[in-house]
Amino acid sequence: MGRPVTVTIPHQLGRQEARKRVEASLDQFKVQLGGAGLGNIQHAWTDDQLGFRAKALGQNITGRIDVRDSDLQIEVELPSLLAGFAEKVAAKLKQQGPLLIDKK
Repeated sequence: MGRPVTVTIPHQLGRQEARKRVEASLDQFKVQLGGAGLGNIQHAWTDDQLGFRAKALGQNITGRIDVRDSDLQIEVELPSLLAGFAEKVAAKLKQQGPLLIDKK
């Protein structure tokens, strides 16, 4: 069984502006994930939720970014083999997550 890692990034942008900024930052975010060892990154929007899939060390990783009125909630589901990295993943998300909504 996998281990979920959840990080909340507060903002004061409103849902529409936050989603616009996340969308504008996707390419940069995917580069950052690639630098963290994730490959074959795919994503798709459903309403205000961005779902993504990636591979690391031959393992499938899934996650989502929920764009809400006053925050982003980022959740990554780590497979059992990678569960030991949960704290590092959470720290990286807390550090890099705000870049998704920074003004460009």
